[in-house]
Amino acid sequence: MAEVKSEEPEKANTNVKEEEEEEEEEEEESPIEEVRLTVKNTDDPTQPVWTFRMWFLGLLSCSLLSFLNQFFSYRTEPLVITQITVQVATLPLGHLMAVVLPTAMFRIPGFGTKRFSFNPGPFNMKEHVLITIFANAGSAFGSGSPYALGIVNIVKALYRRKISFISSWLLVITTQASTLYSYFISYSPIFNFFYFLFFYL
Repeated sequence: MAEVKSEEPEKANTNVKEEEEEEEEEEEESPIEEVRLTVKNTDDPTQPVWTFRMWFLGLLSCSLLSFLNQFFSYRTEPLVITQITVQVATLPLGHLMAVVLPTAMFRIPGFGTKRFSFNPGPFNMKEHVLITIFANAGSAFGSGSPYALGIVNIVKALYRRKISFISSWLLVITTQASTLYSYFISYSPIFNFFYFLFFYL
Protein backbone atom coordinates (compact mmCIF):
# COMPACT_ATOMS: atom_id res chain seq x y z
CA MET A 1 0.00 0.00 0.00
CA ALA A 2 2.81 2.39 0.82
CA GLU A 3 4.26 1.91 -2.66
CA VAL A 4 0.96 2.77 -4.32
CA LYS A 5 0.63 5.95 -2.27
CA SER A 6 4.16 7.07 -3.19
CA GLU A 7 3.46 6.50 -6.91
CA GLU A 8 0.28 8.59 -6.91
CA PRO A 9 1.94 11.95 -6.00
CA GLU A 10 4.59 11.31 -8.69
CA LYS A 11 1.88 10.75 -11.31
CA ALA A 12 0.07 13.85 -10.13
CA ASN A 13 3.30 15.88 -10.41
CA THR A 14 4.00 14.63 -13.94
CA ASN A 15 0.41 15.35 -14.98
CA VAL A 16 0.66 18.91 -13.62
CA LYS A 17 3.95 19.46 -15.46
CA GLU A 18 2.49 18.14 -18.73
CA GLU A 19 -0.55 20.41 -18.37
CA GLU A 20 1.71 23.44 -17.70
CA GLU A 21 3.81 22.64 -20.79
CA GLU A 22 0.67 22.31 -22.93
CA GLU A 23 -0.62 25.66 -21.62
CA GLU A 24 2.73 27.32 -22.44
CA GLU A 25 2.65 25.90 -25.97
CA GLU A 26 -0.91 27.13 -26.45
CA GLU A 27 0.06 30.62 -25.23
CA GLU A 28 2.97 30.80 -27.70
CA GLU A 29 0.79 29.82 -30.64
CA SER A 30 -1.11 32.50 -32.52
CA PRO A 31 -4.90 32.48 -32.22
CA ILE A 32 -5.13 33.04 -35.99
CA GLU A 33 -5.09 29.74 -37.90
CA GLU A 34 -3.35 31.10 -41.02
CA VAL A 35 -0.48 32.47 -38.91
CA ARG A 36 -0.12 29.15 -37.06
CA LEU A 37 0.13 27.30 -40.35
CA THR A 38 2.78 29.56 -41.92
CA VAL A 39 4.89 30.89 -39.02
CA LYS A 40 6.77 28.54 -36.72
CA ASN A 41 7.01 29.43 -33.03
CA THR A 42 10.49 27.90 -32.78
CA ASP A 43 13.79 29.34 -33.96
CA ASP A 44 16.19 27.69 -36.36
CA PRO A 45 19.69 29.02 -35.49
CA THR A 46 21.21 27.35 -38.56
CA GLN A 47 19.49 29.77 -40.97
CA PRO A 48 21.91 32.44 -42.29
CA VAL A 49 20.93 36.03 -41.54
CA TRP A 50 23.74 38.48 -42.43
CA THR A 51 23.87 37.50 -46.08
CA PHE A 52 24.80 39.44 -49.20
CA ARG A 53 21.17 39.17 -50.34
CA MET A 54 19.92 40.75 -47.12
CA TRP A 55 22.38 43.66 -47.26
CA PHE A 56 21.88 44.28 -50.98
CA LEU A 57 18.07 44.16 -50.98
CA GLY A 58 17.84 45.92 -47.60
CA LEU A 59 20.04 48.88 -48.54
CA LEU A 60 18.46 49.10 -51.99
CA SER A 61 14.93 49.14 -50.56
CA CYS A 62 15.86 51.66 -47.87
CA SER A 63 17.41 54.13 -50.31
CA LEU A 64 14.74 53.57 -52.97
CA LEU A 65 11.86 54.11 -50.55
CA SER A 66 13.57 57.17 -49.11
CA PHE A 67 14.01 58.69 -52.58
CA LEU A 68 10.51 57.82 -53.81
CA ASN A 69 8.77 59.11 -50.69
CA GLN A 70 10.67 62.38 -50.91
CA PHE A 71 9.97 62.64 -54.64
CA PHE A 72 6.22 62.08 -54.18
CA SER A 73 6.03 64.39 -51.15
CA TYR A 74 6.05 67.43 -53.50
CA ARG A 75 2.68 66.47 -54.95
CA THR A 76 -0.50 68.27 -53.87
CA GLU A 77 -1.69 64.98 -52.43
CA PRO A 78 1.51 63.17 -51.38
CA LEU A 79 1.83 59.48 -52.08
CA VAL A 80 3.52 57.50 -49.28
CA ILE A 81 5.02 54.13 -50.20
CA THR A 82 5.23 51.90 -47.13
CA GLN A 83 7.41 48.90 -46.35
CA ILE A 84 4.57 46.53 -47.27
CA THR A 85 5.33 47.18 -50.95
CA VAL A 86 8.95 46.20 -50.44
CA GLN A 87 7.94 43.21 -48.33
CA VAL A 88 5.89 41.87 -51.22
CA ALA A 89 8.44 42.79 -53.93
CA THR A 90 11.57 41.43 -52.22
CA LEU A 91 10.26 37.92 -51.62
CA PRO A 92 10.51 36.81 -55.27
CA LEU A 93 13.71 38.85 -55.69
CA GLY A 94 15.30 37.03 -52.74
CA HIS A 95 14.31 33.64 -54.14
CA LEU A 96 15.65 34.69 -57.56
CA MET A 97 18.97 35.75 -56.02
CA ALA A 98 19.15 32.40 -54.19
CA VAL A 99 18.92 30.66 -57.59
CA VAL A 100 21.20 33.00 -59.59
CA LEU A 101 24.04 33.92 -57.20
CA PRO A 102 27.14 31.66 -57.11
CA THR A 103 27.55 29.32 -54.13
CA ALA A 104 31.38 29.35 -54.21
CA MET A 105 33.08 29.96 -50.85
CA PHE A 106 35.79 32.61 -50.42
CA ARG A 107 37.86 34.22 -47.68
CA ILE A 108 38.16 37.89 -46.76
CA PRO A 109 41.54 39.11 -45.45
CA GLY A 110 41.36 40.07 -41.80
CA PHE A 111 38.59 37.58 -40.93
CA GLY A 112 40.92 34.64 -40.31
CA THR A 113 39.87 31.24 -41.59
CA LYS A 114 36.18 32.13 -41.80
CA ARG A 115 34.69 31.49 -45.25
CA PHE A 116 31.88 33.43 -46.91
CA SER A 117 29.52 32.92 -49.82
CA PHE A 118 27.22 35.18 -51.83
CA ASN A 119 24.64 32.40 -51.69
CA PRO A 120 24.76 30.46 -48.38
CA GLY A 121 21.47 28.64 -49.02
CA PRO A 122 17.78 29.20 -49.73
CA PHE A 123 16.23 32.60 -49.04
CA ASN A 124 14.71 32.47 -45.56
CA MET A 125 12.24 34.33 -43.38
CA LYS A 126 14.92 36.01 -41.21
CA GLU A 127 16.48 37.70 -44.23
CA HIS A 128 13.04 38.82 -45.37
CA VAL A 129 12.23 40.33 -41.97
CA LEU A 130 15.50 42.29 -41.90
CA ILE A 131 14.91 43.59 -45.43
CA THR A 132 11.48 44.79 -44.30
CA ILE A 133 13.07 46.56 -41.32
CA PHE A 134 15.50 48.32 -43.69
CA ALA A 135 12.58 49.36 -45.89
CA ASN A 136 10.68 50.66 -42.87
CA ALA A 137 13.62 52.89 -42.01
CA GLY A 138 13.65 54.18 -45.60
CA SER A 139 9.97 55.04 -45.51
CA ALA A 140 10.52 57.08 -42.32
CA PHE A 141 8.40 54.60 -40.35
CA GLY A 142 5.42 55.11 -42.64
CA SER A 143 5.29 58.89 -42.43
CA GLY A 144 7.04 59.79 -45.68
CA SER A 145 10.11 62.01 -45.46
CA PRO A 146 11.86 63.81 -42.55
CA TYR A 147 10.13 67.00 -41.39
CA ALA A 148 13.34 69.06 -41.61
CA LEU A 149 13.31 68.76 -45.40
CA GLY A 150 10.33 71.11 -45.29
CA ILE A 151 12.67 73.78 -43.84
CA VAL A 152 15.15 73.27 -46.69
CA ASN A 153 12.34 73.45 -49.23
CA ILE A 154 10.98 76.69 -47.73
CA VAL A 155 14.42 78.32 -47.68
CA LYS A 156 15.01 77.45 -51.34
CA ALA A 157 11.52 77.83 -52.85
CA LEU A 158 9.89 80.65 -50.86
CA TYR A 159 12.83 82.75 -49.63
CA ARG A 160 14.90 82.15 -52.80
CA ARG A 161 18.05 81.71 -50.72
CA LYS A 162 20.88 79.28 -51.28
CA ILE A 163 21.62 76.63 -48.70
CA SER A 164 24.54 74.27 -49.16
CA PHE A 165 24.15 70.52 -49.23
CA ILE A 166 26.24 70.12 -46.05
CA SER A 167 24.13 72.65 -44.14
CA SER A 168 20.86 71.08 -45.20
CA TRP A 169 22.17 67.58 -44.52
CA LEU A 170 23.35 68.59 -41.03
CA LEU A 171 19.96 70.19 -40.34
CA VAL A 172 18.11 67.01 -41.31
CA ILE A 173 20.47 64.71 -39.41
CA THR A 174 20.43 66.78 -36.22
CA THR A 175 16.65 67.06 -36.17
CA GLN A 176 16.31 63.33 -36.74
CA ALA A 177 18.92 62.64 -34.05
CA SER A 178 17.20 64.98 -31.60
CA THR A 179 13.94 63.12 -32.24
CA LEU A 180 15.64 59.82 -31.44
CA TYR A 181 17.26 61.42 -28.39
CA SER A 182 13.91 62.64 -27.09
CA TYR A 183 12.43 59.19 -27.73
CA PHE A 184 15.16 57.52 -25.68
CA ILE A 185 14.88 60.13 -22.92
CA SER A 186 11.13 59.58 -22.69
CA TYR A 187 10.97 55.82 -22.92
CA SER A 188 14.27 54.29 -21.86
CA PRO A 189 15.22 54.23 -18.15
CA ILE A 190 18.51 52.51 -19.06
CA PHE A 191 19.42 55.40 -21.37
CA ASN A 192 18.53 57.88 -18.61
CA PHE A 193 20.71 55.98 -16.16
CA PHE A 194 23.78 56.01 -18.41
CA TYR A 195 23.15 59.61 -19.44
CA PHE A 196 23.12 60.58 -15.76
CA LEU A 197 26.31 58.58 -15.09
CA PHE A 198 28.32 60.09 -17.95
CA PHE A 199 27.17 63.72 -17.76
CA TYR A 200 26.42 64.38 -14.12
CA LEU A 201 28.92 62.29 -12.15
